[in-house]
Amino acid sequence: MKQFWLTFFGSIAGVIAGAILCVIFVIFLIGGLIGAALESAAPSDAPALPGRAMVLELDLRTPRLDQPSASPFAFAEPLSIVELSQALERARTDSRVAAVFVRANTVSLPAAHAEQLHTLLARVSEAGKPVIAHAQGFEGGSVLPYFAVGGADEIWMQDSASFTAVGLSVETLFLGGLFEQFGVQPQFVQFHEFKNAADTLTQTGYTEAHREATLSWLNSIHDTALAAIARSRGADPARLRELVEAGPYSAEQALDLGLVDRLGHVAAARQSVLDRAGPNARLVDIALYHRQPASPAPAQAPVIALVEAQGGIVTGASDSGLGGPVIGGDTLADAIDAAASDAAVRAIILRIDSPGGSAIASDQIWDAVMRARQAGKPVIASMGATAASGGYYIAAPADRIIAQATTLTGSIGMYGGKLVADEALSRLGLNLDPLYVGGEFTLAQSPAQSWSEAQAADYARLAEDVYEDFTLKVSEGRDMPLARIQQIARGRVWTGAQALELGLVDELGGFDAALTSARALAGLSETQRIRLQRFPARPEGLEALQALFGVSLDTVQSAQALNQLLQSPQAQTLLREQARLQAQGAELTAPTETPR
Repeated sequence: MKQFWLTFFGSIAGVIAGAILCVIFVIFLIGGLIGAALESAAPSDAPALPGRAMVLELDLRTPRLDQPSASPFAFAEPLSIVELSQALERARTDSRVAAVFVRANTVSLPAAHAEQLHTLLARVSEAGKPVIAHAQGFEGGSVLPYFAVGGADEIWMQDSASFTAVGLSVETLFLGGLFEQFGVQPQFVQFHEFKNAADTLTQTGYTEAHREATLSWLNSIHDTALAAIARSRGADPARLRELVEAGPYSAEQALDLGLVDRLGHVAAARQSVLDRAGPNARLVDIALYHRQPASPAPAQAPVIALVEAQGGIVTGASDSGLGGPVIGGDTLADAIDAAASDAAVRAIILRIDSPGGSAIASDQIWDAVMRARQAGKPVIASMGATAASGGYYIAAPADRIIAQATTLTGSIGMYGGKLVADEALSRLGLNLDPLYVGGEFTLAQSPAQSWSEAQAADYARLAEDVYEDFTLKVSEGRDMPLARIQQIARGRVWTGAQALELGLVDELGGFDAALTSARALAGLSETQRIRLQRFPARPEGLEALQALFGVSLDTVQSAQALNQLLQSPQAQTLLREQARLQAQGAELTAPTETPR
């Protein structure tokens, strides 16, 4: 009995202690957010950038998004690929920037991110500014981290590390066998054989079509990576391929074979780049450099609108929740409409990083792009790591589509269905027993029973309608015969390089290429000052805090103003005098105003 009460009261004490810790954590979290909000809203007191001889430091070891997050917690995130593109392009012509130092990713990163970073670093190097990269090994078998820093002037590697950047691989988890064991029956339709997302639910391994498509885009990315590395390092492409694929190597072997340039720890590599930059050179984090931009363009400068689409596509509003960002059809369509109706906007860049999602929401965004074009605003689709299925759907009507050579795109197809769980539930002694009124299709999506012949036929017909509409709109957007689109679609994923050959994209390049294209379509010269404006405007600081917690903007601004007042020299003098008088038994008060 004594043990019971000890356990009982111990459990209660544990719950109370846990609750207290949670409350303390939330208080600190809110306090941190308020502090960050006040800091971003107040006049910047961040350390000023040095006037010259900056060495920008870029750490690629932390995963980063393609586009800046709209989350209130975005202040804690590393710069996105779009922001890095802007920062490194500015650094290329900024006389204050003497060099760039890069901490390499050691395992892997998205292929298109690696390609964009490679290109940006190579452009900085071509501008005569040394780019030094340091890796604590190239591990995990993937060539992509090596690809990302392959545009640097020098690649250092820690001498105790290894070089295993020998190729590319994917691992696909198939659930068909698991469902069979538990009595779950997957029922799906797919248009067509290459729309292999459904295969992971229905199969126990790769189908021939799935294997063919996957190996095709893997080879395309691998070829692009090796060709770019060879070009930047002045190596023979065939010889470089032979060397890379014959790995792994120790650090000393990688140095002897010319795969890296120097061995040493990160401190030595950092000092090396500082020495090359000059005696007064100073390291500056690239995020600080990006957040303290050069003089802004004049208010009357023409505007290039940037509309960002990141995540799965859903109906309704966009969101940046714990599950990652999603693209809401309402939010994105409204943003495109707002940009199209703004007289100052000369062109629209639609930046896409999406595997697809809702066909209905995709069509809603497609319609907004069409309206923008009809309003006379050129639309340039800029593809990030992925612009597939619905991600390609929303790009299709653009005036120009620009993708990285390694972007995963296409997947022009659709699939849908359900998991029938009646047998699985019955094994647990459960019975999901449906009742319905109305037409037979009422229960088509129910997990309680398999499709009847009529339901299966109706579902397939609806899915085929979506596929035909998708291919028709791609045909119209790309100005290609429908028969040709249907031949190359079939749900197949292509790389950007393959998509260029097929006519599904117009140009290979990153965000910088999209900006150049937007200028051209808007009739603006390369040297003309422009304003790049996000639609919708991204909430920052106080606005983000208000959106997260419902805190009144006036309340937080009043707190900020009070804080600034109390920090003034006059207020500090009064406070010190009050403390002195209180110590002598006196009190300092303001005179009372009498209403009259």
